[in-house]
Amino acid sequence: MKLIIINGPNLNLLGKREPEVYGTESFEVYLKKLRKEFPEITIEYYQSNIEGEVIDVLQKVGFIYDGIILNAGGYTHTSVSIADAIKSIHVPVVEVHISNIFARESFRHQSLLSPFVKGSITGFGLGSYRLAVESFLRSS
Repeated sequence: MKLIIINGPNLNLLGKREPEVYGTESFEVYLKKLRKEFPEITIEYYQSNIEGEVIDVLQKVGFIYDGIILNAGGYTHTSVSIADAIKSIHVPVVEVHISNIFARESFRHQSLLSPFVKGSITGFGLGSYRLAVESFLRSS
């Protein structure tokens, strides 16, 4: 099984940015643990602060991978273009959020992506990514 995790804006600052919300562990450290926990799965990773680059990767892998785990960050609430890209591809996408977006500011309660993804996981810290990987294992 081949999965890719795509992280959007500001997620390159995990471990440094708002540790009370996002924790103190960098994503690179967490990714090593995740790969070790699921050695039978190829887990690739991509992060960009640029909306168009996230769309380019979705389009590139959206017909050839087994699954996409997407944390679009702030673009979750604003990007019609990322939503359109998800609608345009065949590979299932699981939307992930580290924090519980429904317990935060009201503008974060709306996801433009949710109607087009396989499922959404929110509020389990970095463990949200592990739950997304497990969702692909259970549905394969």
